[in-house]
Amino acid sequence: MRDEAGAEEAPQFVLPLVVRRERAAPPARTDALETAARAVLVLLSDERAAGEGEWAQAVRDWEDSRIRKVVRRARGAEWRRAEALPGITVTGRDAEVRVFPPVPLDGWPKDLARLQVSGTELDDPEPGGEPAAGEPVLWLNPGLEMSAGKAMAQAGHGAQVAWWTLPEAGRAAWREAGFPLAVRVAEPAAWEALTRSGLPVVRDAGYTEIAPGSCTVVADHPALRGS
Repeated sequence: MRDEAGAEEAPQFVLPLVVRRERAAPPARTDALETAARAVLVLLSDERAAGEGEWAQAVRDWEDSRIRKVVRRARGAEWRRAEALPGITVTGRDAEVRVFPPVPLDGWPKDLARLQVSGTELDDPEPGGEPAAGEPVLWLNPGLEMSAGKAMAQAGHGAQVAWWTLPEAGRAAWREAGFPLAVRVAEPAAWEALTRSGLPVVRDAGYTEIAPGSCTVVADHPALRGS
């Protein structure tokens, strides 16, 4: 990635994510967050995003500026139109998230540009429970209130910085396992220690909802502990 000055001057790209939100059956919030994080990893590890792949240049342009992500919602015919565009749909327990190759900030395909950012709020009918032993966890800042769409983007950032930090063998093992992960809100008493642990930390650019520089996610992958 470029340094901060270069990122400010570079053409801005964004990674679009679309969550399926049917009126009668919206996904649970945590399921949507985890599915969005996996969707980012699936795209980053796709052969079309590497080397001379058809999405590779767009991914490089995006990573050379800021890794901005925008989550929009779709249902019915909107979702079917989104599915017809080049991208990858990732499913969770009930959630469906489609991730698309990066696009210029002002150059969204019209079938994505017309989708709403608002209305992505979701709830968890039951607590998420303890992550499985050895499972990577993306810990959310307990002191920040974020909409589901914002939190999905932040979870995607957390997954991405973990991916960047892992050695190639760690990436391969995570990919082969199907990118297991959990997203949880950290206990307030544990948050400061997490941010000082040496694990990858996401600091938000402050475009929406929260102040610039806010620490939003700590990416706790077992292969990165103590590194």
